[in-house]
Amino acid sequence: MATAEEVAKAAERRDVRDRWLLSAPALLVIFLAATGPLLIVLVYSFLTPGSYGDVKWQFSPEAWIAVFLERDIFDDTLSIAAAHVTIFLRSIKLAVVTTIATLALGFPTAYFMATRSEKTRDLWLFLITIPFWTNLLIRTFAVLQIIRNEGIINTILLKLGIISAPIQILYTDTAILIGMAYVYLPLMVLPIYASMEKLDFRLVEAGYDLYATRFQVLRRIIFPMVKPGVIAGSILVFIPALGAYVTPSVLGGGKNMMLSNLIELQFGQGRNWPLGSALSIAVMIIVMVALLAYVRNAGKSGVRHG
Repeated sequence: MATAEEVAKAAERRDVRDRWLLSAPALLVIFLAATGPLLIVLVYSFLTPGSYGDVKWQFSPEAWIAVFLERDIFDDTLSIAAAHVTIFLRSIKLAVVTTIATLALGFPTAYFMATRSEKTRDLWLFLITIPFWTNLLIRTFAVLQIIRNEGIINTILLKLGIISAPIQILYTDTAILIGMAYVYLPLMVLPIYASMEKLDFRLVEAGYDLYATRFQVLRRIIFPMVKPGVIAGSILVFIPALGAYVTPSVLGGGKNMMLSNLIELQFGQGRNWPLGSALSIAVMIIVMVALLAYVRNAGKSGVRHG
């Protein structure tokens, strides 16, 4: 004779089993959609490029070797692929600087929004989301019109007599940085604002009552409280910035290639799909390692503050 507790546990197990069975089709579709393309790219990275842009089903690690090394055509000796290393370093540098720039601009913006009255917060939030209404390509061309030699910035500086000739901003790393900072700034503002909106500003007032300076209040009270938003915003900006394609192509003019341009080149004109696949997986590994290190260090710092 089963007790009431055993009957309750059996009912709970049936309920859990039924939930898993009902959600199994959706979970299977999500799993296949997430891992299927990735597995195809991974398999292609270990194949041999064909003579006519196709792929031969022969195992070869050459694509992975070619990510950071290049083989001499005469004696098969390996040396550092300087072009690939330069592109990797430039992409990582621009992604990091873009993240820092958006944080420097986004943090005070989120603070300003969070300290407004409840009636006006929605309006400021609405204004921040307006850029998302426009296509990324159009926004990038808008930046191009501002920073080109005959653009707004150079025109104003020339009329004020500050410069005698236009400053060459377009088709430089600076142009790419400006474009990516503009495009990804809302992705930094929104998570920080979400954290800052929950901040109890009575703690800030208490800090001032204890004669703390503005910098001490920012460093010891505000920043630790909104750190989850900062981490989320940094992740949301760093990942797309590292793989950005449209902005570097338009504002860099093809002169300053980034990882996405290099990958596109291998799948297009280069007709080397295995190398393009290996580069794509390498970018994913770099992003994963960087984010794990960042989140781990941020977590340790959070524990110390806590």
